[in-house]
Amino acid sequence: MFSSLRHCFTLLRAGRTLAAYDALMTPEQLKQLPWAARMGLSIAKFGTRTPKKSDGNTVAAALSSLGPSYIKLGQFLATRPDLVGPRRAFELKALQDKLPPFPSESAREIIRENLGADVNQLFAEFGPPVAAASIAQVHKARSTDGREFAVKVLRPGVGKRFAADTASYYFAARLIERFSTEGRRLRPVAAVRMLEQSMKQELDLRMEAAALSEMAENTREDPGFRVPKIDWERTGRDVLTTEWIDGSPISDIESLRAQGFDLVKLGDTVIQSFLRHAIRDGFFHADMHQGNLFVDRSGNLVAVDFGIVGRLGEKESMFLAEILYGFITRNYLRVSEVHFEAGYVPREHDPAVFAQAIRAIGEPIMDRPANQISMARLLTQLFEVTSQFDMQTQPQLLLLQKTMVVVEGVARTLNPGLNMWVTAEPVVRGWIERKLGPAGRLEEAAGSLSRMFTGLPSVLEDARRATTMLSDMAASGGLRLDRQTAEQLAGAQDRHAWWTRFWLALGAISLAVIAATLVT
Repeated sequence: MFSSLRHCFTLLRAGRTLAAYDALMTPEQLKQLPWAARMGLSIAKFGTRTPKKSDGNTVAAALSSLGPSYIKLGQFLATRPDLVGPRRAFELKALQDKLPPFPSESAREIIRENLGADVNQLFAEFGPPVAAASIAQVHKARSTDGREFAVKVLRPGVGKRFAADTASYYFAARLIERFSTEGRRLRPVAAVRMLEQSMKQELDLRMEAAALSEMAENTREDPGFRVPKIDWERTGRDVLTTEWIDGSPISDIESLRAQGFDLVKLGDTVIQSFLRHAIRDGFFHADMHQGNLFVDRSGNLVAVDFGIVGRLGEKESMFLAEILYGFITRNYLRVSEVHFEAGYVPREHDPAVFAQAIRAIGEPIMDRPANQISMARLLTQLFEVTSQFDMQTQPQLLLLQKTMVVVEGVARTLNPGLNMWVTAEPVVRGWIERKLGPAGRLEEAAGSLSRMFTGLPSVLEDARRATTMLSDMAASGGLRLDRQTAEQLAGAQDRHAWWTRFWLALGAISLAVIAATLVT
């Protein structure tokens, strides 16, 4: 009871702030409210100080004033137009994760507590903060051997604040699901859970270091893309130390052009790198805005700040590749079938009717000029239309769609004439051919065979135990089974195991022959 009252008080405080900024509802929505409801909003605003609104984006300004938890909530809701509406989602995309820096002395104390050594022992130089956000701030440092580092330090007390606010978000989400049928379809509790998981990873900088390490391993052979190297000795839960990237921000178009970089190629690298990570690896940088992308002196795209990452299972990766390839080839029926095969759309719906709805999305976009073809817009409309066919919200795909919107925007600043489909087609087609072609089928068959071999000893052991158990039961009088019958059963089991091993070996030889044929 006490916790419910506390959550109500927290949410009411946030509501009063939103009301003060006139951010609870749009003017059109306010006009449609009954007189009593409008009066209630006026009462909610009573006693609040009306802030200045310079750019008209009231909801972004209100959430920024509420602090770190609400900034992250707003950024997350920007990916959920199904929850907040397209207009609000668009406004929230402008929400900037910037806060005043905290004192450098506090950062030094956090480093001392985490790494067990004074900053002066760890670095020859440790400068003031160069960037500050809701979670952490970054300092530039230099070691005694001249290497430069970016030292990210977690904001003091931010973990406790997030835990308290997240509990209030859960409280509100459960109320929505309890009293709203549409709310249950949109799954706000699952959305809050996803936000919470994301925040737990952001609040442990060792997780970000691990994400950087995994991305570096995945992209070791990728052309034109890399991530900063980690200094593990100077990294802890609240401190992350990586190499300092001496490059140009990808937003500085004039500088990139002056250095002779191919902007069209860079735009292609942004799109193709993201698609490789999402489809091939099932692991992608989920915050690829311009502030997190640089171009080093060799012309490589360098991504930083891996606090937010996304993961796709094999099913989701294949789903993404097939729907993109279906749109590229205008095979709308296949796009429809992929939704049903993944189990996202209930079977009571007609795949042909769903394909018709998908065609209504694809055709108007495909016939536009190259610089107006938007993959992000297509996916946004696709996820919107699925609600008509009772498709439940898939949070992992929404994070992907949100990131794709950002990535596409970055690529278009480099190349306004970017043709998304032409750029994406080699990566998507290559993955489809690999997974559904002969090599992919061989890989799948080899995996199945490997699992059979792995499970064979346990099957044989189960059979041995069963035969022993039958013999024991016969000996105790619980089962009429004479010795000769038990021996015959054991012999049959041995013969069966021999034939099983024979056919498995034959299958392995056959796969080897097929593989040799494909290679030659």
